[in-house]
Amino acid sequence: MEQVPIEEILWRLDLESLCSLACVNRALHSSVLCHLRLLSSLHLPTLCPDALTLNHILGKCSGLKTLNLNCLRLQDSSLCAFLSPNLLELNLLCGSLFSHHILASIGQSCPNLRVLTLELAAQESSHAFKSNLARLLERCLCLECLCLKIRGTEVDTIGLRSIEFFIPKTIKTLKLQPVLEQDATDFINKLRVGRNVLETSDCSKSLPPTSSSFTLQRLRLVLDLISDALITTIIDSLSHLVDLDLEDRPYKDPPPHHDLTNNGLQVLGCCKHLRGLSLVRSRQNQHGMSFKRINDMGMFLLSEGCKDLESVRLCGFSKVSDAGFASILHSCQNLKQFEVRNALFLSDLAFHDLSKTQYALVEVRLLACNLITSEAVKELASFTTLEVLDFGGCKSLADSCLGTISNRPRLTALNLTGADITDSGLSVLGEVSPPLTRLCLRGCKRVTDKGVSLLLRGGGIIGKTLEALDLGHMPGISDKAIFTVAEAGIEITELCIRFCFRVTDTSLEALATKRTFQDGSKQLRRLDLYNCISLSVDGLRLLKRPLFCGLHWLGIGNTRLASKSDSLKVETWKERPWLTMCLDGCEMGCHDGWQFHGLE
Repeated sequence: MEQVPIEEILWRLDLESLCSLACVNRALHSSVLCHLRLLSSLHLPTLCPDALTLNHILGKCSGLKTLNLNCLRLQDSSLCAFLSPNLLELNLLCGSLFSHHILASIGQSCPNLRVLTLELAAQESSHAFKSNLARLLERCLCLECLCLKIRGTEVDTIGLRSIEFFIPKTIKTLKLQPVLEQDATDFINKLRVGRNVLETSDCSKSLPPTSSSFTLQRLRLVLDLISDALITTIIDSLSHLVDLDLEDRPYKDPPPHHDLTNNGLQVLGCCKHLRGLSLVRSRQNQHGMSFKRINDMGMFLLSEGCKDLESVRLCGFSKVSDAGFASILHSCQNLKQFEVRNALFLSDLAFHDLSKTQYALVEVRLLACNLITSEAVKELASFTTLEVLDFGGCKSLADSCLGTISNRPRLTALNLTGADITDSGLSVLGEVSPPLTRLCLRGCKRVTDKGVSLLLRGGGIIGKTLEALDLGHMPGISDKAIFTVAEAGIEITELCIRFCFRVTDTSLEALATKRTFQDGSKQLRRLDLYNCISLSVDGLRLLKRPLFCGLHWLGIGNTRLASKSDSLKVETWKERPWLTMCLDGCEMGCHDGWQFHGLE
């Protein structure tokens, strides 16, 4: 048998596997060290290293040009030593402990950056933020993509109020969160007349003569409000725009003269270059907010003007019916991604005869659309190009649609949250399964242990491809189903079984002992046990080494495992400092990853 060079094997391994391999012997340790020095990119978006761990990792990676890092446990001093002019792309996520001085440090040490993503926590001094941001942008004159997210408790946190900073002319992608609608309007108006654009020295020489004006192509804003005035300003000022993503989070219904209406969508129709559009009115505050002044006519005007859209995402359009959504589907012949959320009047009729169209849908998400049934799913599943189907909250889906879904050769993600499917339906999916890597069955109350067995042991390939499985809120799930997952789901690294009342310590032991490299199973990275009330405090012993050695995130809220008086929990926390143990009931990964859970 032909031998594979060790170098080729190392390039195929992730960082944790490399670290494990380095512990085997001195020869492999030396090979891994040499390999780390050759790495040009490092991606750690889920692992939350502390300063010591980061020093061990980055201290050996001297040639990095791209760094993607979860900074939840890091302070300024932990990172500054590794910033260098070699970096071209820097993505610092969940920087809850960073001060705003990190901005100036990045500008000082990384003048050649092309891509910069920063997620910072809101602080009291907006002046410090603005001055440090200005110092960053004055030095990073070749930036092409800038993403700034300031995390605060309110949407109008002081972080990005009164935007006054200048941005390099080379910027093609700009993402800001959060920002007030009036501030965003003023800022974009200044861009139109060039008052907020820095003339670059070295980088501008490579731009063609036609690029003398600001050429922003992609804009994403999270605001307090989306209005017609904002849309008009964006379209008038950014003539090269190809991707527009706007989300608002109003705390009260906007007045009629200060809201997004059909007129705003008509203005959007004038943007002929637009390829991607996302308009979202968030319902996070539970006030039932929606775009109440947009109806089918607005969608007609939009679809007539923007026929080249490839991606459409619409949330909160409560007055739009099948006719409005169908106009988008049938007018945009290049459509690949289509998402609608909280559409009260969207039904199967919007997708009638959709299979006769010529375009190739890749991703479809219909969330909390209660009138959608299996007939719409069958129509959508006729596209052989589909890779993602998300029907979360569409409760009228039944077994009859799973036969069509199971024959999609490229489907990798399927969400059936709350669907009225049964064990028989899962048997069909298990027999002729697509190459699914993510499957959500949350709230499918008619599915039992038998259904999980038929899914993973039905003769299809899903047991060998599935990486993430959600069985939460399912009363028919017990230890038997978890045994099946542990034995047959060899690729599963994320498992959610929250609110599964019949799951006991026996299941936890099966998951802890079965996941080993020796039998080919991958280790669990994330496990959600929230409100599994049959678990006992004795289950904490299973969290000690060497069991669950690959675990990054564990949700144990509202279980006996969360007992604050138990010393075993404290020992586990000290033994695994980069393991996040969530006691608060957060979803997998703690919402957007910003929750910092420490000992109380």
